[in-house]
Amino acid sequence: MNTKRIRPYHVLNLLSALIAIVINLLANALPFNGQTTAEISDRFQVYFVPAGYVFAIWGVVYLGWLAFVIYQWLPSQRDNPRLQRLGYLFPLSCLANSAWLFLWHYEYFVMTVLVMLVLLLSLIAIYLRLRIGLEPKPPLERWCVDLTFSIYLGWISVATIANVTAVLDYLGWNGWGLSPVTWTLVMLAVGVALAAAMGLARRDVAYLAVILWAFVGIAIRNGAAPVVAAGAWTASALVAALLGVAFWRGQGLLPQEV
Repeated sequence: MNTKRIRPYHVLNLLSALIAIVINLLANALPFNGQTTAEISDRFQVYFVPAGYVFAIWGVVYLGWLAFVIYQWLPSQRDNPRLQRLGYLFPLSCLANSAWLFLWHYEYFVMTVLVMLVLLLSLIAIYLRLRIGLEPKPPLERWCVDLTFSIYLGWISVATIANVTAVLDYLGWNGWGLSPVTWTLVMLAVGVALAAAMGLARRDVAYLAVILWAFVGIAIRNGAAPVVAAGAWTASALVAALLGVAFWRGQGLLPQEV
């Protein structure tokens, strides 16, 4: 009996990805509530925001979503136990992604942090269930699945920090007496620590590359704030070194085929 049948989560993964992509595009094309995502972000006096060009990474994220949902539909992958372990986590992440946009555009800023945490935790759960970086996979699965979620988790790791800093500014938090510049340096240090953990434990080149991409963007955007720019360039150099170590240790983008 052929067990390679389409299951509900195959369909839901596809629909969730397509709906989330449409909502992301409409959010700025319409835009929702008459303001773009970037226009709202620019209202906050925070440094932990990269230059505008950095957000082009969303195009890569969308392509990754499509690669993943198409791959899981292949007859040879419908019974892939590794993908089955994901359950409905990917639709949950798409729901959180879409909900965040509505909340952000309609200025329910405090709630965006809660939804962003749901998104981050769902991606961490996906990452852990896939055991990315811990065992070799066929090249096609590595590109369509592992690479997709490494890039997505890397970007949302940065986005979560940026989201929290923006909402704290909105709430008028005084930073416990520390200046915004100091807190930005602290957040950069946290980002480097996350990158180090991933680089050493998982040797995940894609994750590290995304962190590097974001940190360079922060350095470029804050050229008028020398201390922040210097901190961001330093953080970028450290992440670049971790990326080099991870690649040298042999993980790279194409592990050995199984």
